[in-house]
Amino acid sequence: MTVEIVVVLILAVAAVVLFASEKFPVDLVALMLMATLLLTGIVTVEEGISGFSNTATVTVGAMFILSAGLFKTGIVNYLGSHVIKLYRFNFWIAMVATMIVAAILSAFINNTPVVAIFIPILLGVASKINVSVSKLLIPLSFAAMFGGVCTLIGTSTNILVSTIAERYGQPAMTMFEFTPLGAIFLAAGILYMLLIGIHLIPDRRTEEDLTKDFGMGDYIAEIVLLPETKSVGQRLHESALVREVDIEVLEVTRNGKKLRLPPSRLVLQASDVLRVVGDVEKIKKLQEREGIKLKPLARLQDGDLMDEETTLVEAIVAPNSFLEGKTLKQVRFQEVYEATALALRHRGTVLHTKLGTTKLKAGDVLLVEAPKDRLQRLKEDDAFVFVTEVGLPQFRREKTLPALAIVGGVIAVAAAGMVPIVVSAISGCVLLVLSRCLTLEEAYKAIDWKVIFLLAGALTLGVALEKTGSALVLSNLLITSVGSFGPLALVAAFYLLTSLLTETMSNNATAVLLAPIAIVAADSLQVDARPFLMAIAFAASASFMTPVGYHTNTMIYGVGQYKYGDFLKVGTPLNILFWIIATLLIPYFWPFE
Repeated sequence: MTVEIVVVLILAVAAVVLFASEKFPVDLVALMLMATLLLTGIVTVEEGISGFSNTATVTVGAMFILSAGLFKTGIVNYLGSHVIKLYRFNFWIAMVATMIVAAILSAFINNTPVVAIFIPILLGVASKINVSVSKLLIPLSFAAMFGGVCTLIGTSTNILVSTIAERYGQPAMTMFEFTPLGAIFLAAGILYMLLIGIHLIPDRRTEEDLTKDFGMGDYIAEIVLLPETKSVGQRLHESALVREVDIEVLEVTRNGKKLRLPPSRLVLQASDVLRVVGDVEKIKKLQEREGIKLKPLARLQDGDLMDEETTLVEAIVAPNSFLEGKTLKQVRFQEVYEATALALRHRGTVLHTKLGTTKLKAGDVLLVEAPKDRLQRLKEDDAFVFVTEVGLPQFRREKTLPALAIVGGVIAVAAAGMVPIVVSAISGCVLLVLSRCLTLEEAYKAIDWKVIFLLAGALTLGVALEKTGSALVLSNLLITSVGSFGPLALVAAFYLLTSLLTETMSNNATAVLLAPIAIVAADSLQVDARPFLMAIAFAASASFMTPVGYHTNTMIYGVGQYKYGDFLKVGTPLNILFWIIATLLIPYFWPFE
């Protein structure tokens, strides 16, 4: 046990804690690891930054672009809208079709846009067939995960594990090597959801006005400024009304005409009508103020906040968006988007106050009042996923066939082994831009840079684990505790350990941490490492027990109005089922010898 091994093991434990606690963004934690390993001299500069040029990192970046190329043609929306028509005839057949389509799409493209397209469609379906949308969203998210494990490019974790295997002298994983077991997982997962899972999901969200859904009735009131009000003659943002009572002004009506907010130089006048939002106590304080006439809107409905100029929308804070960890004030939400946040569904709780100072997390849902002619600014920002339909994006439907041909060619060429997947993926990205399926700006924007930096930083830890012998120490510990029961027990152990870690931290980071240990353990037992690596790859993409274990779960968490325990109730039996299937079938598809 050398000093370097001790340092690397401490860093590995610290990384797990930081990844799980979400105290810092995961990409920042990965870069902190990289910097620490470089400063201590455990890895050289070339080794430290090698993650940026790693084939896994480059391939994952290219896959984001390929996914965007298909998405921009509207094919995801086309398939989704046609599947939804089945709900008119039979709920269960339509549910199976929805899960199968989501899974197939997720096997080849990034599953975030797949889920993003289906969310508003399923909300519309739920209202028409009188079913709680919470019954539909968890199956959608889980199906996206089922599909991701079916191919090499279905999830970044599969690409990452394959690259790590190559670095250790193992053969690269092929495009459809995952498919046989992945298809079994898909079938088992759909059967479980139909027979058990959907019945365990409570009716969390029913179709109501957004204002009622977010409990806005007790928080919005109208104030008429009388001549003696001391705020008359003051600028709105400097007025005593705003500063002393700390309320949010949604709109100002003067002589029957709405004045668009935010008004930079708006001076309040007598008889102005202010629509404000604040908690009950703040509303009561307004009644005590001289010169103010208060008109509470006890039976507030969506129509009271919507007219020919303004509308209400729900917007999810997207996974890995720049909004994570920031407040609405820090991003100058009202000024940048010319919209007002009325309420925030934050980790199962609806907030009506302190919206501007609450740190946002992925999956939070904002209730936003916005001018209709400013919605495009919100729609074009990848930081948000719209729950409420506000008009479909402008798809390039004439590019559907070229995009399908290009992405299909990428998959076919890589599957045939003609060129490595990284080469075909980069070539496909170039062809998408040259054929104008995607602009260069859209290609750059499509890359999730947080994931890229996470991969680059985490891979540095993998290098350190290998170089210092830390992976050998950890593998010996695992073999000592479990290895005596044979390699099958190790497959079960790697799957279970990966599954549990993935529920609380990044699945990519989990794979980087465990894959080197799995390879060293296989060498020690003189068996093929493939079964252990496959256990890690499949388990890393099967995170069903928490709303934060996988980004599609995070996306549906707030909009479905789920509680943390809902995922535990539905996901735990599914995790156990997949663990048993993987333990029994992985050695069948990938023998130890």
